[in-house]
Amino acid sequence: MLVVRKAVQMAVRKHLSRSFSASRTHLQERKGLVLGVFEKEAEEGGLHLTEAAARFDQSLSGKLSDLLKIAAPVLKKGKSRIFYGIHQDFPCVAVVGLGKDNEGVCGAENWDTKKENIRHAVSVGCKILQELEVNHVEVDDCGDAKSAAEGAVLGLFCYDQLKSKKKTRVTTQLHGSADVDDWKQGVVYAEGQNLARFLMEAPANHITPTAFANTIEEKVAPYADRVTVNKRPKAWIEEQQMGAFLSVTRGSEEPPVFLELYYNGCPDKKQLPLMLVGKGITFDSGGISLKPSQSMDAMRADMGGAATVCASIVTAAALKLPVNIIGLAPLCENMPSGKATKPGDVVTAKNGKTVQVDNTDAEGRLVLADALCYGHTFNPRAIVNVATLTGAMDVALGSAATGVFTNSDWLWEQLHKASVVTGDRVWRMPLFQHYSKQVTDCQLADLNNVGKYSRSGGACTAAAFLKEFVTAPHWAHLDIAGVMSNKDEVPYLRKGMSGRPTRTLVEFAAGLAHSG
Repeated sequence: MLVVRKAVQMAVRKHLSRSFSASRTHLQERKGLVLGVFEKEAEEGGLHLTEAAARFDQSLSGKLSDLLKIAAPVLKKGKSRIFYGIHQDFPCVAVVGLGKDNEGVCGAENWDTKKENIRHAVSVGCKILQELEVNHVEVDDCGDAKSAAEGAVLGLFCYDQLKSKKKTRVTTQLHGSADVDDWKQGVVYAEGQNLARFLMEAPANHITPTAFANTIEEKVAPYADRVTVNKRPKAWIEEQQMGAFLSVTRGSEEPPVFLELYYNGCPDKKQLPLMLVGKGITFDSGGISLKPSQSMDAMRADMGGAATVCASIVTAAALKLPVNIIGLAPLCENMPSGKATKPGDVVTAKNGKTVQVDNTDAEGRLVLADALCYGHTFNPRAIVNVATLTGAMDVALGSAATGVFTNSDWLWEQLHKASVVTGDRVWRMPLFQHYSKQVTDCQLADLNNVGKYSRSGGACTAAAFLKEFVTAPHWAHLDIAGVMSNKDEVPYLRKGMSGRPTRTLVEFAAGLAHSG
């Protein structure tokens, strides 16, 4: 009986060796494949393979389809199945659910549902393969190579630079499609957002105002033929009489930097530049109006406006967009000290308006005020400022969309159109005179940096304050406080700082470039 048992065991080992011997070498290379399947509209529980998945299935004589039928329940949107050893080139194959094939732009959701489903599904497949320590993944375009690339590159990003144990670094490649240009464009868009995520996630002692400016300078170095960088020191800021900006810097030992980026993508000198302005508070303690200690660490990302603006210009340069863009980022820390601005102090902005600072934790609008005044000197075609400005914005919209306050219907339409494509949505907010009165009714100065009714309509009164420093006919203020971080709301982004709305800014700039 013992002899028989040993014979059976040897036969089993021999059989297993034959089944998987062809994959052993490739397993050491840790190569994987992500394929998509749609839900069949008319057939309950039915699946429809993408073109790439169908070709792969055909190469296996229908084995993939058979395995999907066996692996009940049916593959729903955003879900996945992993198959091992079914193809000698791909030891690990992740099949992901894409939802329905006939989805498109949804008016209720203000995005392209099919694109979002692809981003979600591809990210799921890539992350699962990453957990399996696969280091090279080929990706099905799922009918939209750009969205597939975005899902892959955004989904794989993880800030672990300061950890001893790091996640597997994964390279991605388009599988079974000729849409290489769209894939490459999606990779560049996603890498732009990941740059913003990196800057926002890094601790404040690593990304100081000087370190931020140096990092951006390094990132644009490959495009030196079309991007110019100016890192303005404190002395220059003083020469520009940016009293509002300087009032915020007073409490910190870190020197402020006023960062300027000039991207010249259009040879036509008659084309007016697009102006992007980003709030760059690299750490916000609140100043003398000190924030509660709970979650204060997240204020390392209070430079999210500057991060997304600078990352979008780096991306525009990488894409060689035929448009001229100027980026401005007033960078500093907001800290308490014996030299810090005190509640009730009055400061003078660049345009000569005086501001009573009743809350030093409402500092973002002060640094933006001077940057906006300076931005007007370039006679831009449009000004868009981006800032993690108010907790009230998070209360109003949460992480669903960026709040947009604008004096221009044309500018709103351009931003909204871009956001539908990227899935990183925007929502228009009111810029009524009702709110302006609440910041101009001030006891000691022309303006108060908080509304007279304190917390009521806080995002709106902050926007109204900024409006006092704008004369341009096409201006938009994007309050990104609600979209600063991600828990699990955006399924293709891991938990952490989101880098939103970088891709929407890039798509917006691309739209302007192609519309002339």
